[in-house]
Amino acid sequence: MSNLFSGINARFRGTSTRAPGQNRSPTNNSQPSSPGDVPPGTQASQVSSSSAPKIPPLPTSPPLSQNIGEDNANGHISSAEDVMNSYHLPRPLPLWLNPSYAKHIVKGNFMTLSARPKTVEQAEWVAHQVVEHYRNLWNFVRVIYEKEEDGSSICNPSTCPRMSAGLNHSFTWLNARHEPVEIPAYEYFTVMHRWISGKMDDVSIFPTDANGVSFAHNPAITTTTPLPQLAAASSDNNNNRDWVGKRSGFPEDFVEVAQGIFRQMFRAYAHLYWAHFTDPFYHLNLEKQLNSCFSHFVLTACALDMLKPRELEPMQPLIDLWAANGTFPPGSKAHEYANLRVGERLLHLSGSS
Repeated sequence: MSNLFSGINARFRGTSTRAPGQNRSPTNNSQPSSPGDVPPGTQASQVSSSSAPKIPPLPTSPPLSQNIGEDNANGHISSAEDVMNSYHLPRPLPLWLNPSYAKHIVKGNFMTLSARPKTVEQAEWVAHQVVEHYRNLWNFVRVIYEKEEDGSSICNPSTCPRMSAGLNHSFTWLNARHEPVEIPAYEYFTVMHRWISGKMDDVSIFPTDANGVSFAHNPAITTTTPLPQLAAASSDNNNNRDWVGKRSGFPEDFVEVAQGIFRQMFRAYAHLYWAHFTDPFYHLNLEKQLNSCFSHFVLTACALDMLKPRELEPMQPLIDLWAANGTFPPGSKAHEYANLRVGERLLHLSGSS
């Protein structure tokens, strides 16, 4: 990933090597023509509900846990088409669900980048992943967030009046009274960046003292042990409470904080895909970079129990596709959380199967 963004600045808005009017025109021949948790206690999110336009309520979406299972209430297996219909996807399907546009800039198993080295303490590895993945994410957010010379930005209250991921998912933030409110996506990115940066810069949450670093030596701490089990473990020898990262100076609630950060990063990626994949990322030849970072992010988040299956719902179809085409290897949690029948159906629609 170190060279992933080499040259990306040269292709930011207004600096593409294409002449005006020569944006890429995606062809989506495979498309059929038929039809919150928010960060707790974030004082930085002092926004008013009046900052977002009045928007009709979203349609109710059934939990994916009812759709991904093998059997429904009647005892028979739902078809891939039935499950896809339960996703309430728009028609034609989004460009990023066409396998031709869901490719990566590198080949290989991203699990090798997500697996914790055995000598690295678990919390140290989680902290490292938080910082690295947020650095990758913000490179993409900058493309739609930073203002042009005329003061405009691609993502603004007019184009994105709420922080959404398609028509069926909208994310809220807590205002000063700790009430969930809908705000424009641009404002959401602002308070999200402030909140995440504040957490990462807080040395009581992300300790930076090298003298406090410890190495993993407990055989119970492995890359396959779920973090909640490690966080709930207790010491039988001295009756003192134990938690992930205690020996390295991390606070008792570090896992919960990291999970909150990963949750916010996932929401940001979901908005980038649903609202901005074609313009600007596809037009700037950045779709493969975006796919590479997001698939690596999902693999890591699932492997470290930073995201739960229900939290993946806005991007579930792409996760299904990547599990079916081999991007998410069998044995990974991301592959386990996917519906292979839907992924295979998407491949079939594109003629890739």
